[in-house]
Amino acid sequence: MTISEENYLKVIYHLSLVSPKGVNTNAIAGMLDTKASSVTDMLKKLAEKDVVTYKKYQGVSLTNNGLLQAKKIVRRHRLWEVFLVEKLQFTWDEVHEIAEELEHIKSEKLINSLDAYLDFPAFDPHGDPIPNEKGEIKKQEKQLLSEMPTGVVCKCVGVKDSSADFLQYLDKQKITLGSEIKILEKETFDELIKVEVDAKEVILSNKIAVNLYVQ
Repeated sequence: MTISEENYLKVIYHLSLVSPKGVNTNAIAGMLDTKASSVTDMLKKLAEKDVVTYKKYQGVSLTNNGLLQAKKIVRRHRLWEVFLVEKLQFTWDEVHEIAEELEHIKSEKLINSLDAYLDFPAFDPHGDPIPNEKGEIKKQEKQLLSEMPTGVVCKCVGVKDSSADFLQYLDKQKITLGSEIKILEKETFDELIKVEVDAKEVILSNKIAVNLYVQ
């Protein structure tokens, strides 16, 4: 598969997690910043390769083969992110774009060796699950910080928004994966949340709280 085709598969996979009954072509166009007509042309090519099922006006879904291929791409991407952070000391806000390039290296021997070298991580630096060699994914119970009641002590296990701006903001607040967060107070008017992170009080906006996963 070409790099462009792999990018389409990955986007369809991510969108299918929230739209399991079928992914809208406009949503794909929005994610890839391209025209809907270009999306339609690519979906026809992917359907010919038996990686998607596409019906006009009904959206698109991954075939079993397509799902496995998409998980392989995601696996490569997230393993490279772990490698960059753990072994090369990149920060978690720096690795996404680099991993976007590395994910297209298709050598399964390399990726399986990388997985073993990293001691088979189940999650990437942003808390997202890493599919194993068979495409199996470890499930993790988690909730958004915004959904947690006052008085609860929880642990940060992931981010919904992995943009550099958001991750850099979390760094300023000393919030990382594994950080213990206590909900001190929630404002009903503007939905601000006062929390304690490592014995320091921090005021978080609702925009932050709806993008932080905790358990």
